[in-house]
Amino acid sequence: MNSARRERYLVGAGLILLLLVGAELLCHRPGAVSTIGSDERLRYFIGLECLAGAVYFGAVWLVRSGPLPARTAWLVLGLGFGMRVLPLVWPPFLSSDLFRYVWDGRVQAQGINPYRYLPAAPQLEFLRDNEIYASVNRSEEAPTIYPPVAQIIFAAIGQIWSSITMVKIVMAGFEAVTIVTIAILLRRAALPMAGVLVYAWNPLPLWEYAGNGHIDAASIAFIALAMLLASTARQGWAGLLLGAAILCKLLPAAVFPAFWRRWDWRMLATTLGVIVLLYAAYAVGAGWHVLGYLPGYAAEEGLDSGSGFFLLRAARQFVPLPAWTARAYLAVAAIALLGLAAYYMLGRPHPTTPGGRIIGIGRAGAVLATATTIALSPHYPWYLGWLALFACFAPYRSVIYLSVSGVILYVDPYHREAIYPWLIYGPALVLAAFDVAQAHRARTAPSMESR
Repeated sequence: MNSARRERYLVGAGLILLLLVGAELLCHRPGAVSTIGSDERLRYFIGLECLAGAVYFGAVWLVRSGPLPARTAWLVLGLGFGMRVLPLVWPPFLSSDLFRYVWDGRVQAQGINPYRYLPAAPQLEFLRDNEIYASVNRSEEAPTIYPPVAQIIFAAIGQIWSSITMVKIVMAGFEAVTIVTIAILLRRAALPMAGVLVYAWNPLPLWEYAGNGHIDAASIAFIALAMLLASTARQGWAGLLLGAAILCKLLPAAVFPAFWRRWDWRMLATTLGVIVLLYAAYAVGAGWHVLGYLPGYAAEEGLDSGSGFFLLRAARQFVPLPAWTARAYLAVAAIALLGLAAYYMLGRPHPTTPGGRIIGIGRAGAVLATATTIALSPHYPWYLGWLALFACFAPYRSVIYLSVSGVILYVDPYHREAIYPWLIYGPALVLAAFDVAQAHRARTAPSMESR
């Protein structure tokens, strides 16, 4: 297929994605009282997202199957930004989390520590309304769970414009930062800039961040910027941004080993420093309540009982397991992840060129993030969207599949039925086996040719 023809296919893929997005929006029923969690809208959404995912896989194959004209990168960027306009202007319907963001910002605008009171506490009664407070989830039993940098972002929103629209604008802004930074990283790594499509056209970030305003967008932007600084050996500043990413969403701590250069303590010092200092700042007036709903959330998600882990639930479908297996699973998973972290921190060679460092961080981050995601098997789709960032630099089909297939979790987020998590993690594990085999062949090919 010549370049011009391939480009036309690429344009067609983008237009189909836009049509799918528009069709999904038609499922919205203006004026409906129960918009969030509507079963009818959910069915439409999941079906359309699966179609969008199929088109997305085709688009990824096109950009990775051979060289494309330079102007294709501008087409990819233009469509990536354009596809975010429609989700941005429509109300959120898949999650109510951003109402909590607005509430936390509103509380801080009054000079009150957000970790101190439940939303339903009488001390905050004067802030309640029918627009924001009425939609805050777990308002009577759960204090805020979001870490300090997320709270700083919410506080800024509370000072500027306390509304869900402002949350969506801010998260779309973080997405724009991510997309532009990925394009810069790809160029510095001498990779095709059209590869930014792997993130920019991924339907899951498209809806979860610009559409539903999840704070993950900020975390991913900070990780991308940390990659940019780490590629130029600015380890201290990279650690600062990585700490900010962790304080938006704790999960990015898993990819720290991808960034750390052996025996260079600047990154570790700045990452830990920003975490300790900001938690200490919010602990003033809140004490240990600064941890918020984190302990309760772990229990709610079944992390203590083991019911929340896909691999453990899968095993229980075939054999009865005693209660202690949850602790054993956590121990084995922790040892495996720590071993993987130790390899990337101490055992692998560190590239010396900026481009090599970008690719090295991207590929190591893809492995670490994917292993952590599969081990924890989160219940919400937006927890998987960050994988798309690393997939831009890593030729791993399993990572790309996981980054988009999380939409299936809307059918059965708590893994009550066996089939749905298998549709996500089953193919991902098979594809991971192919990725490992392909990587092994790539490593051994030179030695085989020399014989």
